[in-house]
Amino acid sequence: MTKSNSQREVYRGLRGVYFDRSLTSDIDGEAGELRYRGYSIHELAMHSSFEEIAYLLLQGELPTADQLNGFDAELKAARQLPPAMIDVIVAVKEAHPMDVLRTAVSALSAFDPERGDNSSEAVFRRATRLMAHVPLVVATHHHLRHCRDPMPVDLTMGHAAHFLYSITGEKPSIASAKLMNTDMVLHAEHGSNASSFTARVVTGADADLHAAMTAAIAALSGSAHGGAAENVMRMAQEIGDPGNAAAYVADKRKRREPVMGFGHRVYRTEDPRARHLRDGVAQLSREMGQPQWFDILQAVVAAMAPYGRHGVNVNVDFYAGVIYFLQGIPEDLFVPIFAAGRIPGWAAQIMEQLENNILIRPLTLYAGPAPRSYRHVEDRQS
Repeated sequence: MTKSNSQREVYRGLRGVYFDRSLTSDIDGEAGELRYRGYSIHELAMHSSFEEIAYLLLQGELPTADQLNGFDAELKAARQLPPAMIDVIVAVKEAHPMDVLRTAVSALSAFDPERGDNSSEAVFRRATRLMAHVPLVVATHHHLRHCRDPMPVDLTMGHAAHFLYSITGEKPSIASAKLMNTDMVLHAEHGSNASSFTARVVTGADADLHAAMTAAIAALSGSAHGGAAENVMRMAQEIGDPGNAAAYVADKRKRREPVMGFGHRVYRTEDPRARHLRDGVAQLSREMGQPQWFDILQAVVAAMAPYGRHGVNVNVDFYAGVIYFLQGIPEDLFVPIFAAGRIPGWAAQIMEQLENNILIRPLTLYAGPAPRSYRHVEDRQS
């Protein structure tokens, strides 16, 4: 017997719905655990380079020394934007950096030598090029909008260090480069989040890698997905002093407004990625002579402690924004940095979708008027 619409259950936001199987990442929201291809995020954050993590996500296994060297060489060989991309960036340079990035990634498709090729080998190579291009787009736009020439490419630096250098114009300290590497490792992949799901939906329609990546960037630009790091730094600046944190939190809760950097759609305990950025912020804030920002964040954590039992805990974005701020990066680049770190995760999800592709077509439950007859315009009354 067919169910009526009133008897059907609707899962708004697809919460709790499994739409496919995945080999890329495993999230246990109750225990607060995250694994890439079976490896704990804690081990990877402490020991791995972003290049190694990207290879792991795209190829399924950690690379040997020779494989890592080869992959690193491919990434560095792609550290050059097509000359015509400068004109594209200049044309839209007054836009928000995420809008510029979305436009640039879409345009990069036209210059890709393997555009339209969705074979696994070609997608791997195209994803590698995009991993190199996206940080360059972000940094190039940043300099051009301030009427400066982009920094010359340096092939001696690792991926994360070079990204930081290309934005700030200064060779980063060992500690700063390491922290940026950790940040990118932690952001590299996170299951079927809004942007990754968007990439898979677009891929399911048989669109190519650049189309799916463009759509993923568009999804990430939304404030409910990628904007938390930017908002946390604004919150810290608004609080101004650790002594003001408790009153700030109390006022937010009284108004039923969210405290930025707390709560997650998946985790019911602290986001497992947060601890590694917390340690980094503590060290970097002391190194930069600005310990007040870490102190403010910790005061907010203390004020929010009573809500932890309700599943409202620190997420990865709570500390990320302060890391960027301390390194002289403007707030509107926070989300593009997130995007640069997520390229391998999006690419891995796209490759996985392509392996056994299917059009993703969920249903919406109709709740409008009952069947009715059409009436000609002269018979309708106002």
